[in-house]
Amino acid sequence: MKLSMMYSYLNTDLALIEKELETTIQGEHPVLKQAGLHLLQSGGKRLRPVFVLLGGKFGNYDIHVIKNVAVALELIHTASLVHDDVIDDADIRRGKPTIKAKWDNKIAMYAGDYILGSSLEIITRLENPLLHKILSNAIVEVCLGEIEQIKDKYDFDQNLRTYLRRIKRKTALLIAVSCQLGAIAADVPEETHKKLFLFGYYVGMAFQITDDILDFTGTEAQLGKPAGSDLLQGNITLPVLYAMQNKYLKEQIIQVSELTTPEEINSLITSIKQSNAIMHSEMISNRYLAKAYKVLDELPPVRARNTLSSIAKYIGKRKY
Repeated sequence: MKLSMMYSYLNTDLALIEKELETTIQGEHPVLKQAGLHLLQSGGKRLRPVFVLLGGKFGNYDIHVIKNVAVALELIHTASLVHDDVIDDADIRRGKPTIKAKWDNKIAMYAGDYILGSSLEIITRLENPLLHKILSNAIVEVCLGEIEQIKDKYDFDQNLRTYLRRIKRKTALLIAVSCQLGAIAADVPEETHKKLFLFGYYVGMAFQITDDILDFTGTEAQLGKPAGSDLLQGNITLPVLYAMQNKYLKEQIIQVSELTTPEEINSLITSIKQSNAIMHSEMISNRYLAKAYKVLDELPPVRARNTLSSIAKYIGKRKY
């Protein structure tokens, strides 16, 4: 089953969120407007808004309240991608030119800042101080994750703990907060929204590990960027950490730099795929998913719980 079919009953509300995103992201300046539209047209799964809505389904669901959380979190995610592309000097995302490539670094940075500012403006429509506290903490952690990623580039001596902390801040936290804040906006009990946070965290960790696996097992057409891009940019992911347990592979991997040719990267990708690195990485992802299912079992038996379970299964099996 396609991912979008799992939550098709949310389509009307997701369409409303898409309209809100389009309205919000278009600045008064023509360049900001063009850049904003370019981002929206580049697509994306809109997973964070989906998690917000599903979190809200555990309580007093009011789309006119919850939509503010969904839009704000998607904008924070989008802003981080724009800044990420500048840091990584990436020209392609989802098969389309990045803002940085289409305009330049300065436009991209200010567009990212504008989008982030817009998200904060939207969230002020909700007065719950707990919601604001959780969101502001998440933004701080995401920024720390981005700084860590820059610091750790081409650091082939980093350990598993460093990697897991980085992907928690880079990916898992926003997914966890999406589940939790949707629930808080719907006035669910504290015990429930904390469990939804845990579910989102475990699923977010599995999601990023799967992404890192797909960087080696996916094709350029599937990924929207060349395979092995993370390694070429110096991002040491879980498959690379496991591959480096093989001394021969480690000798090859530590030679990777910005000057490494596509042919050399492709050869290395083949070697990593032939090792046990992918299998071991999948095992770690599955452990996180198992924890996510366990938390789900403790949540009220509403329709959204089944949907969250289906999404978790999809994340564990996805090929791109």
